[in-house]
Amino acid sequence: MLKKSLALLQREAAETGSNTLKRTLNGFSLITIGIGVIIGAGLFSLTGIAAANNAGPAVTLSFVVAAVGCAFSALCYAEFAALVPVSGSAYTYSYATMGELFAWIIGWDLVLEYSVGAATVAISWSQYLIKFLGKYGLHLPAQLVMSPFESAKLADGSTVTGYVNVPAMLVVLAITAIVTRGTKGSAWFNALVVALKVAVVLVFIALGWKYIDPANYQPYIPANTGKFGEFGLSGILRGAGVIFFVFIGFDIVATMAQETKNPQRNMPIGILGSLAVCTVLFVLFGHVLTGLANYTEFKNSAAPVAIAIEKTPYAWLSSAVILAILIGYTSVILVDLLGQSRVFFSMSRDGLLPPVFSRLHPKFNTPFQSTLLLGSFIAVFAGFVPISVVGEMTSIGTLLAFVMVCLGVMIMRRTNPDAPRSFRTPWVPVVPILGIVVCLVMMASLPWQTWLRLFVWLALGLAIYYGYGRKNSKLRQAQERGDTDAA
Repeated sequence: MLKKSLALLQREAAETGSNTLKRTLNGFSLITIGIGVIIGAGLFSLTGIAAANNAGPAVTLSFVVAAVGCAFSALCYAEFAALVPVSGSAYTYSYATMGELFAWIIGWDLVLEYSVGAATVAISWSQYLIKFLGKYGLHLPAQLVMSPFESAKLADGSTVTGYVNVPAMLVVLAITAIVTRGTKGSAWFNALVVALKVAVVLVFIALGWKYIDPANYQPYIPANTGKFGEFGLSGILRGAGVIFFVFIGFDIVATMAQETKNPQRNMPIGILGSLAVCTVLFVLFGHVLTGLANYTEFKNSAAPVAIAIEKTPYAWLSSAVILAILIGYTSVILVDLLGQSRVFFSMSRDGLLPPVFSRLHPKFNTPFQSTLLLGSFIAVFAGFVPISVVGEMTSIGTLLAFVMVCLGVMIMRRTNPDAPRSFRTPWVPVVPILGIVVCLVMMASLPWQTWLRLFVWLALGLAIYYGYGRKNSKLRQAQERGDTDAA
């Protein structure tokens, strides 16, 4: 099995020059980047969907299950990010532990997490925009705010089918333009937006708490309907699988390793710090959301916060909160684009993708062509695919990546036991094994259609690998030349 050596990865991390990424990020920047993407579409939209379809008020328990799985995985990510501080996240870690083929599978799988995740956020952004404009009597044509696979009933009773979600496409393209200018400016913009989003969550929790109706918690765990995943214990598990999407963010921090100052210290701070802050906020948020409105009211709505606020005397606050959410969503799309372009940057530098994905801008030192291509792809996806599909695809892609990272830590401990580690995952192999088990349970709870889409996506990726990546792999070419330093 062709693998990258740990020594080679560490040499890449120490590289400097015109064709390398600039180290501009510190620990605080990484925490805000993590929070920036974690607090987003998952919290403000999928929480309501998971409550209505799967867990009821017990969606708070779904958050706890998802957080436990994330905690185990985050500890493994932190060790890898400190040991191998290069771009690529789970892709790079898999290359060093399980070989090139597995690395490709994970790199391709991360498209589901980052690119499809950004599309999910953009779709929810569009729905909140419609609600915001509607409060001022402004209404966009229904056909231009939905995918072709969605329909809506108009005020006159007629039903229309969507053409394309135009607002979702436009917001992705706008954020793409920002990301091409580099991480320093992006991080400054992200920090500002993160402060706004955290403030929105705290205000919602504080103002909504005293208007909770205890009757909305009865029953706290609705009885199972007879189908797996529809309430009961299985509903909590499936709800965890659905809202697992909300926790992606700490692993995106790992893709910023090559742009981080003192990554051995700051990467664990960014990864674990962002996860800890958000877990507390999520459980409180879910409790207030399902306490203000009955979980059944969130059915088929990607804007549950707007519904919940209407149950309080602060209905006037609805517009301000929705506006803050709209602004906050932009940081999620921004960080997803950053993460995806950095994964493809690493894959391209390894020869597994064409050089266009690693070509840097002469002024900004960013993979600008890759960012533009990915932004265009995400925009098209957001315009033509419904949120229920993209949300579950993102969750299963993320869970698979987490399984690989947990497995990779155990392998690296065996193959490189004496490598200096500034951060060590505690209780290995117990913590990685628990991470694998929890993630696999959540994957198993997702609908079979989601698994089918995953297999189709991975099959497409394998076709590209054997058609292009394997033949152009720089590591494979170096091995054939007998160049041990490059391998």
